[in-house]
Amino acid sequence: MKQGILLSWIIVSITTVFAQPKGYWQQKVNYKMDVAMNVETYQYKGTQKLVYTNNSSDTLRKVYYHLFNNAFQPGSEMDMRVQTIFNPDTRFVTVKKDAAGKEIVESRIAKLQPNEIGYLKISNLKQDGAFSQTKEIGTILEVTLAKPILPGKSTTFTLDFDGQVPIQIRRSGRNNSVGVALSMTQWYPKMAEFDFEGWHTDPYIAREFHGVWGDFDVKITIDKDYILGGTGYLQNKNEIGFGYEDQGKVVKKDRNSKTLTWHFLAPNVHDFAWAADKDYLHDVVKGPNNIDLHFLYKNDKKYIENWKKLQPWMVRVMDLFNKTVGDYPYKQYSFLQGGDGGMEYAMCTLMLGTGTAEGMLKAAPHELAHSWFQHVLASNESKHPWMDEGFSTYIEYLALNEIPVKKDENPFKSFYTAYYSLVESGKEQPLSTQGDRFDLNKSYSTAAYYKGALFLTQLEYLIGKENTRKTLKRFYKEFKFKHPTPNDIKRTAEKVSGANLDWYLTDWTETLNTIDYGIKNVESATEGVQRTGISLERIGRTPMPMDILVEYKDGSKETFYIPLRMMLFEKENPTPEIKRTILADWPWANPNYFFEIPRAKADIKKVTIDPSTLMTDVKRDNNIFEVK
Repeated sequence: MKQGILLSWIIVSITTVFAQPKGYWQQKVNYKMDVAMNVETYQYKGTQKLVYTNNSSDTLRKVYYHLFNNAFQPGSEMDMRVQTIFNPDTRFVTVKKDAAGKEIVESRIAKLQPNEIGYLKISNLKQDGAFSQTKEIGTILEVTLAKPILPGKSTTFTLDFDGQVPIQIRRSGRNNSVGVALSMTQWYPKMAEFDFEGWHTDPYIAREFHGVWGDFDVKITIDKDYILGGTGYLQNKNEIGFGYEDQGKVVKKDRNSKTLTWHFLAPNVHDFAWAADKDYLHDVVKGPNNIDLHFLYKNDKKYIENWKKLQPWMVRVMDLFNKTVGDYPYKQYSFLQGGDGGMEYAMCTLMLGTGTAEGMLKAAPHELAHSWFQHVLASNESKHPWMDEGFSTYIEYLALNEIPVKKDENPFKSFYTAYYSLVESGKEQPLSTQGDRFDLNKSYSTAAYYKGALFLTQLEYLIGKENTRKTLKRFYKEFKFKHPTPNDIKRTAEKVSGANLDWYLTDWTETLNTIDYGIKNVESATEGVQRTGISLERIGRTPMPMDILVEYKDGSKETFYIPLRMMLFEKENPTPEIKRTILADWPWANPNYFFEIPRAKADIKKVTIDPSTLMTDVKRDNNIFEVK
């Protein structure tokens, strides 16, 4: 087993190197960590050795680490955000009522006691054996190097760290609402990303993450009664037991020791997470491509049946994701009961895992989908959360629509409803807004998850469903392990289709421009001639090509396609069973468009703009003209 793991590790690394485009570079980090967890105090001590390779053309004189645990302290930026945002995440707050019955919302972080806070303290930091100067700034550690790291050179950092696991408030923590002892995410000193944009040293306030790929060698020493799961391949399963099988036989733990050390290797990942509990059950099922799917959940009758039901569903969902995007590149994935909702990590997810099995099926596929977009493609989730959340939501709904016998013709309808509601609220902010900068949590969620997914559903309208699916597969193939940017998905779609899409990326992600087209009139043409004139208008700022469906009173139909001039593209007929006529293109600067059809107005029953409803027209009531 160990030889197979090492072989896959080498293959992943080699693939990453040879797939890089000319001029592209990224940094490399290799972690080796030993940590000992005290399950009585929820404190842990560890050592870290990090080999850092500078593949940039810059000489580095400083580096930065994330100390995420420090966010869970009274007065932190996370605490201040909870206290000042209009609609704080309910997981961060407690709601009380005063004597008059008025609700008082209090930050849970502000109430943490010294033995309940999270912290991560660094000491003895050396670079190649020489002490380096450090400065702690909230959740960031600034390191002034003992010697510069030249382009193409590697250096080794060593340090000691002391941490305390906070009361479960957000993602990481202890003793969550279903009783999982340890949800260990964002728990270690993590090197910040440095790329063509510079250092990414976003403080941990609430939302997402960005990281450097590397190989992780992690040893965790903990009370012998605890069962662990998470990122990486377990190297010493014969010493561990408790459901980790060897040729069908469960190997028992050594009861003479009070602790056991769990040893994990994780190849080419940009994070490492784990969870631990005394009462975990552990199932392993085979997924597509012989991947092991691990399920660790509480030994509680409230949960067991639902977690069992989830397992075959997730085998099918992973297979659908592989076919839609590309093959999952690792040999293992774990679903861990823990955390405070659902959150993706390298090779695993933590999910609360309560409610019905059907309810879990709405959470688990989304978290699994992140493996493709956040952990293999790994766009900057802080700067462009829509690329991860939105694209994960898109393939989640595609997959879920394949499970029922009766499939929905448009499984994305709810995305449109949420987006229209956000536009009408007046609280929308551009998709290019940094994740922490949204004024309202609801505005962030609708933008990142739904408007981000609509980027792809509307791409189906622009270039066709087949081209969009080809775009997704090519995007994954060409940019996995490369941190793509919004321009990369746009350019991939252009290469696949031949369309010019720069205007689309700009309007959809960097502005609040909306799409609004209408049918102004349907009128008879010159008297005595069997022709009808149709007048259209562009009301919103964002331009679109037009699919027009004309239905006749005799039951026949035909469509008309108006290309958008700035696209320089003609889409394949999305309904080849219906006759289509391609009309002259529509330049954006002209808000009006007129065309004629060779039928009398008396023959026409209805004219519809965008019968697919894939275009996000914010006022659809003027998209249909029924001839009376």
